[in-house]
Amino acid sequence: MVMSMEKPQGYSQQQLALDQMFKDINPALSARQAGIESSRCYYCYDAPCITACPSKINIPSFIASIHADDLTGAAKTIYQENIMGGSCARVCPTEILCEQACVRNKEQEQAPVKIGLLQRHATDNAVFVGHPFKREAATGKTVAVVGAGPAGLSCAHRLAMLGNDVEIFEAASKAGGLNEYGIAKYKLTDNFAQKEVDFILSIGGITLHTETALGKDISLEQLKDKFDAVFLALGLQDVQSLMLVNEVHPQVINAVDFIRELRQASDLNQLDIPPESAVVIGAGNTAIDMACQLKRLGTEEVTLVYRRGEEQMSATKHEQQIAKNHQVRIKTWAKPEKINLDHDGVLRSMTFRKTYSEDGQLKDSDQTFDIACSAVFKAVGQKFAYPEKEQLIPTLSNGKITTVGQQVTSLDGVFAGGDCTAEGQDLTVEAVQQGKLAALAIHQHINSVEV
Repeated sequence: MVMSMEKPQGYSQQQLALDQMFKDINPALSARQAGIESSRCYYCYDAPCITACPSKINIPSFIASIHADDLTGAAKTIYQENIMGGSCARVCPTEILCEQACVRNKEQEQAPVKIGLLQRHATDNAVFVGHPFKREAATGKTVAVVGAGPAGLSCAHRLAMLGNDVEIFEAASKAGGLNEYGIAKYKLTDNFAQKEVDFILSIGGITLHTETALGKDISLEQLKDKFDAVFLALGLQDVQSLMLVNEVHPQVINAVDFIRELRQASDLNQLDIPPESAVVIGAGNTAIDMACQLKRLGTEEVTLVYRRGEEQMSATKHEQQIAKNHQVRIKTWAKPEKINLDHDGVLRSMTFRKTYSEDGQLKDSDQTFDIACSAVFKAVGQKFAYPEKEQLIPTLSNGKITTVGQQVTSLDGVFAGGDCTAEGQDLTVEAVQQGKLAALAIHQHINSVEV
């Protein structure tokens, strides 16, 4: 089995134009490039890149397989630890994880091995006869997974691989979670998120129910009664507010909503006319994604504003450089203070207050300035919102589900992982790992076996 990169039949000119506008920002390596790059690896015995990888992929092993021209073997090594290795190769911040840990960084004027691109080369070009893993003997146990994002899919796959039957309940119309709805269109191209979902489900033993939301169509109590265990992978459904007057305005838009709409568009005519000028408020990858996509859509002036300095931005230096390459202006040490409308109620500008740091504390100065804009995009963070009508509620801390040990919640037989928990930095690769670890814990819990 190989995930086809070919365009489906009936692929329209509008879809082609949209794909060209958002073509892959990190083109794949050629076979020759991959061969050369794989030869740069030292195949370290105690490889620090493995330690730095949240999913603990045996990186030297898969790179050695690439060097031996065994792409299928390389991909299987990757999938053994991370069944979403294809998407993680595209969206994972390898520059601050495995590649930052690469020992080549210690050598003068040496760049790290391009681990992410090599991982993509393996997963894109491997050819399996059927699914790479066979299911173990049926256990007769059933598990409900709530949420079909990276954590939920990873958990479901590992549980099915271990012989359990799994049903996934997803509120949206498609599986994939963040990969399908929240990643910049130029990072996951060619409908890759859905191809990966199909690949994962092809192991068998997994039933997917879409448009089925917890607290609305199903309840946790019902799931606990019907299934041997439940895994909550609810993601982050809400967005933070600026707490400003005029914030609820058609020209003040949540970045995650815009990215979702853009990712689902197959026709340029479905998209609103891009604003002539825009302000993006935020400092993370979503803010960078939003700003760059606006530039690709044709917005002339895009300014990304953050209340602290570039060093404090959660977006990596690599992501910041992507924004600068798109000619996005990054304005730091500025806090949003006022959304300015004209007498007709049309957004014209935003007022910001200059800030500074004193003894590690953010302080307001007495200076303000305006940035003219015809739209404001908020990318100031997402937050977890437990379903309001759900009666059974696990213990929460800092607004997220509390887990102990191997993703165990305060409710008996209920586990949780991914962005809805307080663990990690809300990275896709961390969600995949938490889903995998939860699956192992669930399997042991419901089958009383060692894994």
